[in-house]
This record gives sequence, C-alpha cells and structure tokens, in this order.
Amino acid sequence: MSDRKIIHIDMDAFYASVEQRDNPDLFGKPVAVGHGAARGVVAAASYEARQHGVHSAMASVTAMRKCPQLIFVPPRFDVYRSVSAQIREVFAEHTRLIEPLSLDEAYLDVTQNLQNIPLATDIANAIRAKIKSVTGLNSSAGISYNKFLAKMASGFRKPNNFFVIPPSKGAAFVRQLPIEKFHGVGPATAARMRSMGIKSGADLAELSFEEMGHRFGRSAQYWFDLSRGIDDREVEPNRERKSVGAEDTFRDDITTIEEARLLVSPLVEKVWSICQKRDLAGKTVTLKVKFSDFEQITRSKSRAAALKDRRDFEVIVEDLLHSIFPPVRRIRLLGVTISNFDKKSEVEAEQMVLPIV
Repeated sequence: MSDRKIIHIDMDAFYASVEQRDNPDLFGKPVAVGHGAARGVVAAASYEARQHGVHSAMASVTAMRKCPQLIFVPPRFDVYRSVSAQIREVFAEHTRLIEPLSLDEAYLDVTQNLQNIPLATDIANAIRAKIKSVTGLNSSAGISYNKFLAKMASGFRKPNNFFVIPPSKGAAFVRQLPIEKFHGVGPATAARMRSMGIKSGADLAELSFEEMGHRFGRSAQYWFDLSRGIDDREVEPNRERKSVGAEDTFRDDITTIEEARLLVSPLVEKVWSICQKRDLAGKTVTLKVKFSDFEQITRSKSRAAALKDRRDFEVIVEDLLHSIFPPVRRIRLLGVTISNFDKKSEVEAEQMVLPIV
C-alpha cells in the first residue's frame, strides 16, 4: 500500500492558540488552558509555556512552580468545536476520506483527491494555508504512505511546518526512533520494552517474528510490521469510538485511598475534558488497577443514562475506589475509562488510552 497518500494534520497548541487569537493580551505569553485550582490540571499549554516545561495533563500546582508567570484561562469547548468545524470544512474541499482523532487533528487519505492535485505535499500546504486564512491559526502536517508514519511526521518539525516520509525512507525512519517516540507507546510500555533491551525501532526490527510472538503475544504482527514501516490501516471516516481512558503508573507504589484520590484526580480531569471536547457521553465508568506484582483488575459501574455532569463521574470513580480499598497489595497503576457511549454522541476514531505523562 506504498502508493497511498496519507496526510496527518495537527493544529499547533490548539486550545491555547485559540485563546491567544481571541485575546491579544495573551499573545506571546505563557498560557495554560485549564483551572489553576490546587487540584486542577493543564488541558493545553502554549508554546511559550512549554518552553518552561509546562505540558498538558500536568497538575496546575506543578505548572505554576515551573512557570510562575503562567496565565490560566478556563476552557471554552463551544468555541473550540466551532473552530474545529471550520477546519473540517477545509479538509472536505480536498477529500471525503477524513478520520478525525480529536477537535484538532485528523487523518486524510488524498490518494484520489477532489481537486486532482498530484502531490500530497502541495495538498497539505494548501490545507495549512487555508486553515490559516480562515481561522488565523497555525497547523503542522505529516505526509506519508501510511497512518503511523504520517502521524509521526506531523510532529517532527512542529510548530507550523510539514515533513514528508516517502516509501523509500519509511523503514529507516522507524529504525532511528526511540521507542518512547512511537505513537501509542506510553511510559509503562516503553519501560517494559526497555527492560527487554528494546530502546529503538532498530532494536525492534532485529527481532524475528517468533521472538515477537514470545514477547508480545497477539500484538506480535502489529509490532513486526510497524518496525518495518508497514501500517495497512485505512483512513476510516465513520469508526465508532468505544472508550476514552487515561492511566498513570506511579513512581512509588501506593496503599492509601487518600493517595489514590489525589492521583486519580488528573485522570478524571483528562478523561472528562476529552469527552467534552468530542461530544461523547458514556454510561459506563471503569477503574483499572495494577498491583505491585503486575496483577491487574478492573471494576465497573454503569448508569441507565449517559453521564452529563462531571460530578456524577467523580462520584462513580470514588465508589469504585472504595470497592478496592484497602488493597490486597501495593498499587503501581490506576486508570479511569468512560465507555458505552450514547448513540447521539459523536462517532469517530478508535479506542484510546491517554497516559498522563
């Protein structure tokens, strides 16, 4: 499938950039979208804030320590959704094969495009220019022959730039990637791979398929292909989202419910924010627990109607925490997921787990 032309468009610091656009006093200043309260979490950070080490999913108190001049702005999801709709209209001028991942990023298959532009690079730059003209916002693009490499390419020269990975260079590009840079590899997976001696795509590619099977089980084919620059997934405009989740592996194992409450709080913030910005309303909440010996359990609770209020979500998470305390062993990871979405919710993308880093 190396003749495909896939573009991944990713808006640059989307939420924060919208806030800076709409309030000139914020331009050029370190901005965090979120709530600066003691238990708040950064939903997005401007590039000026990132220079101080502030990033999304960071606790607000930590962000303020890193950048005392940080300006917190409450999120305006209705505005972000409106701008996202404008961006998708630009995408639709070029292709019908659009797979949104969130309000600020999407895959586009432009192999056969509506304007008959031969080069995917020209299409990507035309889209970026039109987005800038319509919204005043910058975006970055990755252009390649599959989704994985297009996604990796879009972040390679951010912000406000593009990068191309042609078929002749796909495998070599993957080989030089640190394993932490692989899209979808969170801290826990990266640590496990490093414990196996896998530090880069090159280390992964050295494994035979049999070795992959021994180490990764049913995921062996996925890693075998990916390490060679192969990703046959199609751009799918109408995939139903199954769940949205976030999890965190702790530096030190925990034993008390007070510790659990504190560490679950940013996970709840992250998951609820993602559901809000994608118009997703779920009925089932799941708590994931991994103990110090790596045994894993889940506890779930469902409501008859989709959750519309964050407080309801927090109450369910609290009930689920109580169900596993006191724990049988020390806890090294907690995760929170919302699923069983209302049919009226937005339908897009695949199951997603968002590690807090």
